Amino acid sequence: MSVSEFDPSTGLTPAAGRPPMRFMGDAGAPHLRILRPTEETGVNLLEYWQALVKHRVAIGVVFVIALVIGALVTLLMPPIYTATTTIQIDREAPKVVNVQQVDSPDLFSSEEFYQTEYGLLRSRTLAERMVKTLGLDSNPAFLGASRGGLIALFTGIAPSASDANHQAAAHKRAIKIFRHNLAIDPVRGSHLVKISYSSPNPLLAAQVANSTAENYITSNLERRYEASSYARDFLQNRLGQVKQKLEDSEKQLAAYATQQRIINLPGPTTGGNEVTQSPTANSLVSLNTALSDATAQRIKAEQEWRQAQTTPGVDLPQALASPTIQALIQSRAALQATYQDKLNLYRPDFPSMVQMKAQITELDRQINAQVGSIKAALKAQYQTALNQERSLSGQVNGLKADMLNLNDRSIQYNILQREVDTNRTLYDGLLQRYKEIGVTGGIGVNNISIVDRADPPDTPSQPKPLTNLALAAVSGLVLGAIVAFVMEALDQSIRTPQDVEEKLGLPLLGAVPLLGKEEAPKTALADLKSAFSEAYYSIRTSLQFTTNEGVPGALFVTSCQPSEGKSTTAQALAQNFARIGARVLLVDADLRNPSIHRAFPVDNGVGLSSFLAGACSIKEAAQPSGFPNLSITPCGPLPPSPAELLAGDKLRKFLAAARAEFDVVIVDGPPIMGLADAPILASATEGTVLIIEAGRTRRGAARAAVRRLEAANGRVLGIVLTKFNAKRATYGYGYDYAYGHDYGGRSVAKA
Repeated sequence: MSVSEFDPSTGLTPAAGRPPMRFMGDAGAPHLRILRPTEETGVNLLEYWQALVKHRVAIGVVFVIALVIGALVTLLMPPIYTATTTIQIDREAPKVVNVQQVDSPDLFSSEEFYQTEYGLLRSRTLAERMVKTLGLDSNPAFLGASRGGLIALFTGIAPSASDANHQAAAHKRAIKIFRHNLAIDPVRGSHLVKISYSSPNPLLAAQVANSTAENYITSNLERRYEASSYARDFLQNRLGQVKQKLEDSEKQLAAYATQQRIINLPGPTTGGNEVTQSPTANSLVSLNTALSDATAQRIKAEQEWRQAQTTPGVDLPQALASPTIQALIQSRAALQATYQDKLNLYRPDFPSMVQMKAQITELDRQINAQVGSIKAALKAQYQTALNQERSLSGQVNGLKADMLNLNDRSIQYNILQREVDTNRTLYDGLLQRYKEIGVTGGIGVNNISIVDRADPPDTPSQPKPLTNLALAAVSGLVLGAIVAFVMEALDQSIRTPQDVEEKLGLPLLGAVPLLGKEEAPKTALADLKSAFSEAYYSIRTSLQFTTNEGVPGALFVTSCQPSEGKSTTAQALAQNFARIGARVLLVDADLRNPSIHRAFPVDNGVGLSSFLAGACSIKEAAQPSGFPNLSITPCGPLPPSPAELLAGDKLRKFLAAARAEFDVVIVDGPPIMGLADAPILASATEGTVLIIEAGRTRRGAARAAVRRLEAANGRVLGIVLTKFNAKRATYGYGYDYAYGHDYGGRSVAKA
């Protein structure tokens, strides 16, 4: 068939020897429209909503069941009372003495410290202490003699007679009950912590809450004391070792000093440490100081003596400073003045003048004698200073030799001395730390204090009816949604047009609405304005665009299983094509359960089986239907082996002859159902329309049917979804307008 033989206005190919026919009335044919609220990519929230609405009944049932269970649990649950004690936890306890603690909290960050304290409050050790302190393992009210069911519900431990008689089991059960009912709630932004305990007995709840705080404080003090005690024991042992080592080092130092005749005397204190010196060193220091003074005195005396040697007598400073010489000089000057005055009156040989001259000479002699005495004294002083310097220098040199010898002998002494000093420092430090720990260990100051003690509560904290019902409602909705999604995931049935494309991957030719219980398909098809008829108009239009040549000349209609509407679809398509002027041949190829002859006034004595058996011709097999442009080839007599009869060449010859006489040949075949008839017919025709009943056919069966048809080289043009109830379909698809085929007329299946 060439493209030139195709009529684009109708989608039909002309029969041999006839001009192409132009079908009228297709311009206004309705088309199937699938409304998709979101794109395929991303999360389709509307699909989830559609699943929830689809299974709303299941969700409602689960919701009601959850509410009933919540109400029953609330009514059956005994009242639980919660008592709360508030304590304050500080990082550091108030310091009574200014000494460092053994377990300083500064070693931990603030978050680590408080998390550690919260862990201690929840610890098993504290629980065991509580059970032992209050005797909870022997308290029937605590162990659950009056609320055994509640204990079994919350702890998974059901009290029994054997356990009650067994102390170990009762103790273990008491610890589990205590830890389960205890709640530790830190107050955010503060150092406060709330210790809450829940129990059916309000007095017991308050007693346990208060006792928990007290035991926690006591255990904290004991833990601090144990840490101090351990430190004291360790320091005491260490002190004994260091003390013995100090004594041994001091003995070695004393023995070496005696052997080497080393004597050290106490000296000045420098930097808090006493410095010792030997007598030789002290003497050397003293003599060296004296030598320095003697040298200075000798230099001074030597300078004075040398000055006296070069200076005239009376000009000598020491002479000028002498009162005697000054008196003699003054007397001589006065006498010399008198002598000069008298020379004007007397001659030098005058007795008085001679006597006066003799006095002046005597005074000169006395002055010279005094100056000589001064110079002799300066020389003697210089000689004395020189002798003293030489003597001290000799002594210093001797002490230096002794000191060098002492230094050689003091090397090992200093080593032993440093060891003694180190041991003494270590011993003093350990002794001081031991005394501090002894002081802090005996001080009962704690960093934990009770702020508010628990009082027996007046009203129960559980159950909370409104809260329980709200939780039950939310749980019911969530569980119902989960059930809905599970049901949706397990639902393999094809119910909506969207399921056809998503679950089968085939194009949808159209959806036929479900008729009412009192409405027959024949009556609905006769009403040209009904939604039923309009749906088949839309399917006819869709078939015109299934191939590039329009409607296939030979069209095979089948279904996955019986009673899905394939025969009705075949009849409706045949009538619709006939209405637009095409000459149509409707062939009943269901040789096992024929039905076409019941819908039209034809004789089933001659039909397709007769032609295939060679008993009649194509003209004899094609009978008028009473409907314009529509001929019917009924099934004919039922053959014993339909598959073998269809498998021959006669079927293809029949279809070829029918194609030569008619514009469209529609073959109503049997359902696939695992039989060989449908694949044979699919391979012999040019296209196959698969009928699927909405809500009945499952995806697996539909896929198996498609695979069988494709395995037989059958060409599946698309799917027709029959008996589609838009009212029962999932809300949100937008089927109201898409399937409103009776626009302007009577609505049959409006969503």
